Amino acid sequence: MERRMNRRIFVASMFFAFAASNAGAAPPVASNPESLTDTILKLDAKFFDSFNSCSDPDQLRTHASYLNPNVEFYHDKGGVTWTRQDYIEKTRENVCGNFRRVLTAGTVQVYPINGYGALEEGHHTFCEIKSGKCFGEAKFLVVWHQTSDGWEITRIFSYGHEAIK
Repeated sequence: MERRMNRRIFVASMFFAFAASNAGAAPPVASNPESLTDTILKLDAKFFDSFNSCSDPDQLRTHASYLNPNVEFYHDKGGVTWTRQDYIEKTRENVCGNFRRVLTAGTVQVYPINGYGALEEGHHTFCEIKSGKCFGEAKFLVVWHQTSDGWEITRIFSYGHEAIK
């Protein structure tokens, strides 16, 4: 019994030593939560400004530039998209010129992911471009990865979609 306990302690200490030695492998995430939140809110605004204007090919390219080539997009109604190329094609077909996303003020929370980036969660509303009428709302999660070149999105979750009555 004591031997098994010592082995577990040894394995656990090796895991933590490995994790600590690799913690510096990625750029550090801002240690000030307010600074990180400000950064993510600015990135969110730029990402979705380009989403909302994606009928302009330059804006669609800008939108794509925020996405990792292997981005995963999970949508409770539409299923899963596994790459930036597929995500952009579906956005071009279904979103561009049809509707826009509006962030629900005061709903965003940002959490650091040590050695990786940040998790952004909140609520958003979708509105028709032609009529301006808002028709749906949902929750979202975005996983942001901080690289040596800046920030990129690796995962997006959009779920809990409900019609606005």
